[in-house]
Amino acid sequence: MADGLMISAPASGTGKTTVMLGLLRALAEDGLKVQPFKSGPDYIDPAFHLAAAGRHSFNLDGWAMGDGLWQAIAAQAAGADICVAEGSMGLYDGVATKGLRGFGSSAETAVSMGWPVVLVIDVSGQAQSAAATALGFRQYMPELPFAGVILNRCASPRHERLTRAGMERAGLPVLGVLPRRGDLALPERHLGLIQAVEHPDLDKAIAGYAAFLREHVDIGAIRAAARGHALPAPSALPRPPAQRIAIARDAAFSFTYPHLLEGWHAAGAEILPFSPLADEAPDPEADLAWLPGGYPELHAGQLAAARTFRDGLRSFAQTRPVHGECGGYMALGAGLIDKEGTRQEMVGLLGLVTSYEKRKFHLGYRRAVLNAPMPGSAPGAALRGHEFHYSTILEQPDSPLARVSDADGAPVPETGSVRGNVTGTFFHLISQETPS
Repeated sequence: MADGLMISAPASGTGKTTVMLGLLRALAEDGLKVQPFKSGPDYIDPAFHLAAAGRHSFNLDGWAMGDGLWQAIAAQAAGADICVAEGSMGLYDGVATKGLRGFGSSAETAVSMGWPVVLVIDVSGQAQSAAATALGFRQYMPELPFAGVILNRCASPRHERLTRAGMERAGLPVLGVLPRRGDLALPERHLGLIQAVEHPDLDKAIAGYAAFLREHVDIGAIRAAARGHALPAPSALPRPPAQRIAIARDAAFSFTYPHLLEGWHAAGAEILPFSPLADEAPDPEADLAWLPGGYPELHAGQLAAARTFRDGLRSFAQTRPVHGECGGYMALGAGLIDKEGTRQEMVGLLGLVTSYEKRKFHLGYRRAVLNAPMPGSAPGAALRGHEFHYSTILEQPDSPLARVSDADGAPVPETGSVRGNVTGTFFHLISQETPS
């Protein structure tokens, strides 16, 4: 296992993604094979990591993954010179109830992998006081490996001197100081960053981040701080739910966890992409049609007009399984009400009607015990995933696919649906529990 680092922060919005992308590109420019990872449940950031490092990024999730899957994903770093992981939210943020390996925090990932933490701190509005925050994060978990801090959004040379003085008093290495730059923010929308494929000039932006980091961060010191643990021999990644999988892939459907796709590829499955937005139907030779999550609510009118897609998917579902996750589940339903309040007709393979006009925030881990089979899993199987959307269910007339609960075991009403060969869930699948 290559040595690595965890890029984290006290909270979201501190600039760690800018640091992550710039560091990935800078290390790659230096000739290193860089393996990116994302700690926690996120299906947008890994695509940005791929663009920056030229190597697929994978999620490590202590709540949703058991030891076997964890080790199989960590093994994707084979052949890399260095691993760089990006944390989720704040360094210690997780859930209240322990999952398969832990509570899902970035700190747990860093300890498990032996990766020292680079803590990105937004020092705007403070100076020496930032050291008290950093020292608290350093001491909160004594076994946490710690590389040092990067001070972000520093206003002036005087501000830097004062903030550095505080860090020196606290005994914390300063690995870099980034001045305020308003042009470095990535575009966002309601689920976070826009998708990597939608960025108008992503490569130029990432190259700019790398140049910015080279000017203000000690890249050599960061490389020297990388460490890691040896891991047990890996297990296999998840098996494919079918041999030939037609998967929707465009700006409306793109959210699938990378380790699933990698596992399907590794097992020899054929992945057959099609674009609903381009009015394409799934390949008629496929054994399964899979609609990932994404942003159908932003393209509802275009999907409603995609007759070839809708007719082709209906025909496919007469004889073979179709599954949708979150946005894909919404598209399989009877209708989707867009933000203007207009009902757009969807595929109609399920009776689900959702509204983006009546927005409600849904976020969190999910554990689902299946009432009926879904592709790749039998009734009674326990699945783990993550739900993140703003849509409201208006009608859900079909049989519930599963008994679904949150991370604390409390039931949630988004049970998924099953009708004939068609299934759908609001959670994105991460893993299937292995029976003890």
